[in-house]
Amino acid sequence: MKEVTAKGQTVEEAVNSALAQLQTSREQVDIEVIDEGKRGLLGIFGNRSAIVNVKIKADPIKEAKLFLLDVMDKMGIQASIQTVQEGRIVEFKISGDKLGLMIGKRGQTLNSLQYLTQLAANRHAEHFLTFILNPEGYRERREATLKQLAERLADKAIYTKTAVRLEPMPSFERKIIHTVLAENEQIETISEGEEPHRYLVIKPS
Repeated sequence: MKEVTAKGQTVEEAVNSALAQLQTSREQVDIEVIDEGKRGLLGIFGNRSAIVNVKIKADPIKEAKLFLLDVMDKMGIQASIQTVQEGRIVEFKISGDKLGLMIGKRGQTLNSLQYLTQLAANRHAEHFLTFILNPEGYRERREATLKQLAERLADKAIYTKTAVRLEPMPSFERKIIHTVLAENEQIETISEGEEPHRYLVIKPS
C-alpha cells in the first residue's frame, strides 16, 4: 500500500504535495495530520511546517482477489478469477485445475473460503460487500440441487409433522430455499444459529 509523509507551509499545501507524489486524488486516500504547523512572527521567525501522512486506500475487491489467489496457490490450485460486480455483491468466477479441492464436500470448503475472503475484503471496505465464489459454474449447479432438496424436505416435514433441520449454509443459499418454499402454506422456514454456522429449519405450519 503506497503512502508518503509530506510537508508544507499549511496542511493543504502538505496534502497537495503528497497527492502529487502519489499521483492520485483526494478521494482515493486517507489523510492523517501529524502536525498542523505554525506561522511564526511576521511570517518569518518561528515557522513550523505542517506535516501529513497520506495513504492510498486499499481496494477491497483487489485485496479479496489477492487473498484468494494466495490461498489457492497454497492448496496447489492454479486458477484465474473473473470479477462480476452488481452493487455490493461481488462474484468471483473461477477457472482452473483441481477446483474440486476448493469446493469440498457439499461445498463446505468453498463456503469457508468464501467467508474468509469476505472478511479479508471488508477490512478495507467503506461499505459491506458480499462475495460469492463460483468455481466453474458450481453455484448454478448448487442452486438446482438446493431447490430439489427444499421440495423434498418440505414434503418430509409435512408428512412426519416434525421440523427438519438443514446443514449450516451461507445466507444466499438459505435465501434460495426460503424463496422456493415461500408460497407453500403448509410449512414455514426460519433461520437459526450464528454465522458462519447459521442453518435453516423447515417446520409444518
